[in-house]
Order: sequence, then C-alpha cells, then structure tokens
Amino acid sequence: MEWNLADLLERVTDAVPEREAVVCGARRLTFRALDERATRLANHLRAAGVGPGDHVGLLLYNGTEYLESMYAAFKLRAVPVNVNYRYVEEELRYVLDDADVSAIVFHQELAPRLEAVHPALPRLATLVGVEDGSDADLAPLGAVEYEAALAAAGAERDFPPRSSDDLYVLYTGGTTGMPKGVMWRHEDIYFAALGGGGTGTRPLDRPEDVAERARAGRTRCLPASPFMHGTAHWMAWATLLSGGSVVVSPDRHFDPVRLWELIAREQVSYLVVVGDAFARPLVEALDRLGPDVDVSSCRVLLSGGAVLSPAVKRALTDRLPGTLVVDGYGSSEGGGQGRSVTVAGSEVPEAPQFAIDDETAVLDPELRPVTPGSGTVGKVARRGHVPLRYHKDPVKTAATFPVVDGVRWAVTGDDALVEADGTITLLGRGSASINTGGEKVYPEEVEATLKGHPGVFDAVVVGLHDLRWGERVVALVQPRPGPAPSFEELDVHVRRRLAGYKAPRQIVFVDLVHRAPSGKPDYRWAQRTAAAHLGLEPV
Repeated sequence: MEWNLADLLERVTDAVPEREAVVCGARRLTFRALDERATRLANHLRAAGVGPGDHVGLLLYNGTEYLESMYAAFKLRAVPVNVNYRYVEEELRYVLDDADVSAIVFHQELAPRLEAVHPALPRLATLVGVEDGSDADLAPLGAVEYEAALAAAGAERDFPPRSSDDLYVLYTGGTTGMPKGVMWRHEDIYFAALGGGGTGTRPLDRPEDVAERARAGRTRCLPASPFMHGTAHWMAWATLLSGGSVVVSPDRHFDPVRLWELIAREQVSYLVVVGDAFARPLVEALDRLGPDVDVSSCRVLLSGGAVLSPAVKRALTDRLPGTLVVDGYGSSEGGGQGRSVTVAGSEVPEAPQFAIDDETAVLDPELRPVTPGSGTVGKVARRGHVPLRYHKDPVKTAATFPVVDGVRWAVTGDDALVEADGTITLLGRGSASINTGGEKVYPEEVEATLKGHPGVFDAVVVGLHDLRWGERVVALVQPRPGPAPSFEELDVHVRRRLAGYKAPRQIVFVDLVHRAPSGKPDYRWAQRTAAAHLGLEPV
C-alpha cells in the first residue's frame, strides 16, 4: 500500500464503512456511500477518457459533490484543480487554461460563465454539471448531469495500482498576482497538511496504520470557508482520513447564527474558520442565539489561512471558556507548520506567536537558519515534505524552492523572528509590507491593533505613494453601527500600542471591508479604494 490519498481513504472506508462521513443538509453519507458515489463518478470520468495525470477542474460551491469529485479524481490518479467560483469570465478562462484542465465538474448556476469561455479552451472535453435548482441550461456545453452520471456508472473499484508520487495541486492567488498552481506529491501533502504528521499529530509509520487511527476517530469537523480554498478542504480531508465526520453548511453565504445552529444540531466538535472575518461575527452572533441552541460541543475553534487578532481571541475564550482557540500557521507552499493555542484565562500576546514543527525554520537572506533570540528578521521556510514545483513556472519554482547544502526548502515569503524559546513571532508577508521612510510596516500588525478598538468592526491596511516617505500607511476601517470613531481617537489607540511610524497617516471609512470567500483581505480592492478616495497613487 502506498501513501496515496485514494488508497488511504479506501482503507478508512473498509475499516469504518457504516460511520457517517459527510453531512450536508438532508444528505447524510456513510463512508461506504461516499466511496461508492466517488467510485461511480470516477468510472464515468474514466469512460469519458480521463486518466492518470489529467487535470479535473472543480468549479463548485460547498457540498458533498466537492469532496466526491476530489476523491474520484484521486481514484483515477487524475489531479483535481480548485477553481474560484467568484472568477469573472477572463479570470476563469485564464486559470482553466493555465491548469490544463481537460474535465470539469461545476454547479449548474455557473454554466453561463463556463459557456462563455469554453470555446477558448479546446482541451476541455468532459463536463459534468451538478443540478442546483437554477434554470441554467447544461445542453449548450454538452454537459452530463451529475446524478445521472453516477446512476449510469458502475460502482466497482477496479482501478489500477496507484502511487505515493501521484499529484495534488492547489491553485492559490495569494494577495497579489495571477493564480498559480502548487504541485505536491500525495505522500508529501498527506504528511504536510492532511493529518499524516506535523504539529500536534503523531506521524504514522505505515499506510496500513490509517485504519487503526480511523477506528478511534470521532471528530465532527465543520469547515466554514469554501472548499475551493486549501484551509477548508485540507481540514475536510484530514478529518475523513482520521475516520471523523465532515459537516458541510448548505448555505452559500456566511450566516453566523445559522452556523451556530448547525453546530448545535450536528454536535460539531471542531470548527474551522479563516481569521477575524469569520470569527468576529461568530462571537457577536452568540448573543442572538435562542436558549435551546447549545454550542458546548464545539471543543476546538481553529483559524487557518489568516491570523486571529488578540481582541477576537479574548472574546472567543471569554464567551466559550470550554473551547480551545487555535491559530494554525501554514501556507499553500508549506502545509501546516505551527500553531498557537489560547484557552480561557491565558495571556494573549499582541503579536502572533507560534510553536513550529521540527521541519520549519526561519532563514536569513543567505538561507541560513536564524539564531534564536538574535532579533534577526528572516523568511519562514520548511524542509522535508514540500511541494515539487509551481505548475508551468520554473522561475517561480527556483525562487521559492531553493536547495541549500543538499536540503530542499519551501520559502513561504512570510517574515518572522525566532524567540529565545524557539517559537516564532510572525511579522507578515514581506511582499505586502509597507516601506515608509525606510521603516518596514506589516499590515497585519496594524490591522490587528485597529480591530482591538471597540468602535472598529474590521480593518485593512495598505501603502500608497508618498513624495516624502516613499509610501504612507493608510487604513480602510469598517466601523461598528453607531457613531464612527474619529481619526484622532484611532490614532491615539494605535500609537499607545505600536511605534508611531506604523500608525496610519489617513483613514478611509467604508461600509464593508472586502474580503475573499476564504476571509483573506482583498488588498488590491483596498489599494484602489483608498487611492481613489484620497487622490493618491497605489503602489
């Protein structure tokens, strides 16, 4: 048996076939049923010509079909490709072309967008549409309806042997630039991000051991963000591969009250969110829950993909004293690399600090590990289980995955300090930092400080051109209902906690801070909005 994701999940299925695997709305699938549906889809795709190494696009909202489609592709040794359902036509055409997608599974509502770009994608020959109650027509695309495809296909697992070297890809746009595909081997992504090992998890010694772990698995995990982003589908797969159950919200828009109600109804024990964009509304929604909504089953709340601000961590542990609040640190190129745990009554540091795994280090500009406690700023990097490359981008691959003294590193781009005790203090993404008068300002630090003010609901910080300082720090602030705090009030609040050069020179109040569905800030929107409002040039 190989460290292959399909092999591993089939082994889990055989160990706990009647255990509930995925719940979404009225649909409840045991591991046996999940495996059968994925097998039928795989057999349909195989009959249509999809085989090892082919790329299968997933243009889907959250639902059982997303996980089934990933699983089906892995069964064929094909490569599922996450596609952002918010893309407009040109963005959609770009990523499907760049990813060499030859088959796609999509929600019916998105058919018109796909139809508009299909003529420019001669490689895309196999299309499967998931009915969703919309009136979009699948016929112009020649698409087969999803449930019809499953009904007509066989349920036999007669697939050729698979390999630990089979491929997984995660398309990531980051905060700037065009989306890029990070290519992983199955074995590497399993140990780096899907529960095979790392911080807080005992690594397995043999692939066969996954069955033993699955028999003991009882986690009920609800990933609250879209599966098209790594945080959500990583946690879903990690849960399934450990024999746990994945609860999926059928809602296409985030509603914190409904999410708590779902947590109570399904006795969710592990909630996964992305930063304050999810966590802050969830905290405030606790006051609006009915008396019969008991969320005490939620023992762990994990934020991945964006760091929780200190104010939100304190609010969560105050309101949910029995819940561990965990900041997970990682990236598309590094997997899961560290964590920070907050419990009721514990001290919450103002700067994000993480205990890291043994394969993670902070490297100086010469790519040497930084001495703990030296005060040297370096880049967070990981060795061991790291990606192979970026898809079709050798230049970016060479820069991000250098080899030093025979050791291959994934250098993520995040700046950090190493404390004397070996923990790291995360400063932020170096490419997003603001250079004002020669001083480096990390937006995340200023954003977290602003969000600690009682009158601020959300904030994002950018740099704009400044004739004197090169760049000036500008904040876009979404105030809470009621009178907005003044610039002077926020300025005093920030300067009491941060060096003066980090304080925003100007503040633009907005009705809503724009974020991606993952919860990450939309810095391009923020720069355009701030520049237009202030009559300045974006950087």
